[in-house]
This record gives sequence, structure tokens and C-alpha cells, in this order.
Amino acid sequence: MNKYMESAIKLSQKNLKTHEGGPFGAVVVKNGKIIGRSANCVIKNNDPTAHAEIMAIRAACAKIKSYDLSGCELYTSCYPCPMCLSAIIWANIKTVYYGNTKEDAADIGFRDDFIYEYLKVLADGKQNTKVLKLKPLNHKEAIKAFDAFKKQKNKTIY
Repeated sequence: MNKYMESAIKLSQKNLKTHEGGPFGAVVVKNGKIIGRSANCVIKNNDPTAHAEIMAIRAACAKIKSYDLSGCELYTSCYPCPMCLSAIIWANIKTVYYGNTKEDAADIGFRDDFIYEYLKVLADGKQNTKVLKLKPLNHKEAIKAFDAFKKQKNKTIY
């Protein structure tokens, strides 16, 4: 078994005993070294965003003191949910290895499929208001910060 995937799987198995989150684990690897690792911490942290992949990304970023994880790989015990996929993309990680499938996650009660479906509907320019209502508000005021950012000479786009 791949040693990095083994580490991610062990983290997922540990959560079966600690009950700190679901049975998910992830590690971030750069140049053959683990620079971030975590199990799912949703219950422990009372934080619905504390998925294993996100927590491992946070740990890796803290370790290398950068928001950019270019050149890193992520090993996760399960196919990442839409939130985690987005975080992986924002972190510039280009390769993800996963153990379980999203269908396996659904089989144990994790509800990612309705989010995938919701995102497809949004991509088609529609809304499913039973899932989430997205309403524009105060655009004239909000755009002022964007306009000021656009004019800044010294800015970082990430």
C-alpha cells in the first residue's frame, strides 16, 4: 500500500474511536514529505468546514507559511466533497489520490450528491431555492471595495 494513503486511512480509522468527526483522513505531501495531516474534525471543532482535506491543507499552509501549495499532492481516504475540491483547487494542488468513492460516502450516509446536483443547477443559471436562496443585496455599496482593489498597484491575486 502507498505509505501516504496508508497514513490518510489510519487517520480515518482513528476517528472511529475518537468520534471527533466522520471516518475521513487526509495528508498533504511535498517533495516526498508529509507537510500537513488531519482527520475530519467537524464534531470536535463544531465546524462544518473542518473536513480532513481542509484541515490538512490548513496544516500544510501553516507549516510552509504560504497559501500556495503548488507542487504538493493530497492523499485522502475518500473522494473529496465539493467544498474540499474547491479548497484543493484554490490551494493549487494538482494531484489528488483517494481511497473510497463518493458513492461509498453516500452509502454510509454522507450527502454530497445533493450538493453536486445543486452546483449543476447553478451552472445552468438556475437556482434550487429549496436548498439555498442566493439574493443580491447592496451591490452599489459592495462594489466600492472591488473598485478600490482594482485600482491598487500592489495587490496579490491568489
